[in-house]
Amino acid sequence: MNIVLLSGGSGKRLWPLSNDIRSKQFIKIFKNTEGQYESMLQRVYSQILKADPQSDITVATSKTQVSAIHNQLGDAVGVCVEPCRRDTFPAIALATAYLHDRKGISEEESVVVCPVDPYVEDDFFAALKELGRLAKEGEANLVLMGIEPTYPSEKYGYIIPKDTALVSGVETFQEKPDAQTAREYIRKGALWNGGVFAYKLKYVLEKAHQLIDFTDYDDLYSKYDTLTKISFDYAVVEKENDIKVMRFQGQWKDLGTWNTLTEAMEEGCVGDAMFNDTCDNVRVVNELDMPILCMGLKDMVISASPEGILISDKEQSSYIKPFVDRLDQQIMFAEKSWGSFRVIDVEEESLTIKVTLQPGHRMHYHSHERRDEVWTIISGKGRTIVEGMEQQVKAGDVITMEAGCRHTIMADTELKVIEVQLGKEISVHDKQKYPLEP
Repeated sequence: MNIVLLSGGSGKRLWPLSNDIRSKQFIKIFKNTEGQYESMLQRVYSQILKADPQSDITVATSKTQVSAIHNQLGDAVGVCVEPCRRDTFPAIALATAYLHDRKGISEEESVVVCPVDPYVEDDFFAALKELGRLAKEGEANLVLMGIEPTYPSEKYGYIIPKDTALVSGVETFQEKPDAQTAREYIRKGALWNGGVFAYKLKYVLEKAHQLIDFTDYDDLYSKYDTLTKISFDYAVVEKENDIKVMRFQGQWKDLGTWNTLTEAMEEGCVGDAMFNDTCDNVRVVNELDMPILCMGLKDMVISASPEGILISDKEQSSYIKPFVDRLDQQIMFAEKSWGSFRVIDVEEESLTIKVTLQPGHRMHYHSHERRDEVWTIISGKGRTIVEGMEQQVKAGDVITMEAGCRHTIMADTELKVIEVQLGKEISVHDKQKYPLEP
């Protein structure tokens, strides 16, 4: 199975755990079979491989999420990077060209496209395999998955099939309705449009060439920022006559708000929290190194991270976005391909960060023009290279780099470092990367 996972979003609805870099799919609140916390991304990725160990998985994403994807899935996963955000049709066109031109996948092979963050069980991925088979062996140009609705949702578009068969033609598509209209759609046998579909690779390549002037993947990538923002539904699906829908009746949840996300939590809290016996239906996700005590609360969600603290009625938590839009704050936590960092102090001319590097990983060899840096090793062992000179480092060692100095750090074991940045114009953009000579 060739599958493209669409990973996007700015993460505002799950503030303070999510931000422009860390979208909801990277938040670790689900326990795996080993009892360790994992993210939606990790959960879906492992479920796909369980259903089909030979799956070829490509994550289509923006540049800001690449490091987090490699951090959580490793370096072997395929990643198709959008230079900028241009909605789902350009993203899928780019991913399709990537599969053909970079991975060498035949035009006759089928491709399944799925959001990266549905909360589903294993039967969903068996249905994805069937969706891919229908696209490859059937006559329809597109095969959609229609989700059997469980309530009259106003969040989804609706697919109205021509009949009640497992695989049916499509009568029409409907936009996101109000609740009363949704009830009428459901009475007509409508299905939720969950953004899951399959096609032969050549079909979307042909559509892309009809709508975009490009020669191959590299050419499309180079002019990506000039493309019109348009969804795949508007550009392709709603204009296609030769289309089928396959019903899916299993569990399917879109965990896009704190209310829906906390419903899927197996425990009352993730992190350090306590409840007295008068609390009822309270969920806490705490990433701070301090406890949260809850007393007499009902139907509440509490979330705490270096970005801020949310205390909300569960239902009201769905309306968080306009308030988060008002915030203009620095990214306080991010996962990188080499590990992670957490900002622990911000001053006018200094920034203090706790850096954790995973064993065997290193930062890029780089320099900064407008700031000095001081690294203090607090645990683990590794090596630094400063202006070409390598040295072993361990807990207690201090390394000082002046502005313009080329440097990197490598972890032999898990390595934790306090990094202090000193300067009048501290910025994430003040970074020049260099090749590291062997």
